[in-house]
Amino acid sequence: MFGSPLALAQAHETRDKLMASNAELAEDGAIQIVIIKTTGDKILSQPLADIGGKGLFTKEIDEALINGDIDIAVHSMKDVPTYIPEMTILPCNLPREDVRDTFISMSAATLADLPAGSIIGTASLRRKSQILHRYPSLRVEENFRGNVQTRLRKLNEGVVKATLLALAGLKRLNMTENVTSILPIDDMLPAVAQGAIGIACRNNDEKMANYLALLNHEETRLAVACERAFLETLDGSCRTPIAGYARRDENGDCIFKGLVASPDGTRVLKTSRKGPYAFDDMIAMGKDAGKELLSQAGPGFFDR
Repeated sequence: MFGSPLALAQAHETRDKLMASNAELAEDGAIQIVIIKTTGDKILSQPLADIGGKGLFTKEIDEALINGDIDIAVHSMKDVPTYIPEMTILPCNLPREDVRDTFISMSAATLADLPAGSIIGTASLRRKSQILHRYPSLRVEENFRGNVQTRLRKLNEGVVKATLLALAGLKRLNMTENVTSILPIDDMLPAVAQGAIGIACRNNDEKMANYLALLNHEETRLAVACERAFLETLDGSCRTPIAGYARRDENGDCIFKGLVASPDGTRVLKTSRKGPYAFDDMIAMGKDAGKELLSQAGPGFFDR
């Protein structure tokens, strides 16, 4: 079976960290990578929202984990639904990569430089709504899916004038030479859990849980938990433009920024929170921010 180059890069990163953390695992053949192709990888002709949204990149992997075909599952955290399947836990996040989005174009240096009517390719409603909010004269080709390599090929073929990709994925693939410019977080708030890798195991597998505990990066785990609490409160799906980012500031506090938008970008609602960088406080901040934006948005907001 074929896994995307990025999924493989993340699996290799996890393998290397496991080998470095435990002598047993460093032995030849101690770790085997099993590639599982998911529904989200296979069906590229339709927008994600039309084929079922979030769990499309995790379902088959979760099933293999529950069935005992694999012992740990490596996920891009932004693909993981806010519910974790029964019989599994997700106790480990690797250190987070850069969360920003990149702008890639053959003909313009930034979004602002694109002529009116230019077509940008992105399957992300979060990116689409924030682009159109700032640059309503641009157009977005929504069904712009496939792995990083496929999207860059479409750009080279002139299907679109520009695209936006997560910097984290390009760094993990050693493909940052393709980046035209990096978008500031205030211009393009990232997806919840962007740049974070999560590793799951069965809830009764103490051995694997102990291995994963050695790899867990707690600062990342707490930030992701805060952002996912925000997403869960909003009941976020692939049909809803939602962005959220939690980070530790220079004083050690948590700064959270959250955003929801109408799909056409005409309305963007933002909020922020600041509080102690501790699990319970950060979950509460994420939930509270989500409730605030839900009440601001009102019924019918996401239908535009």
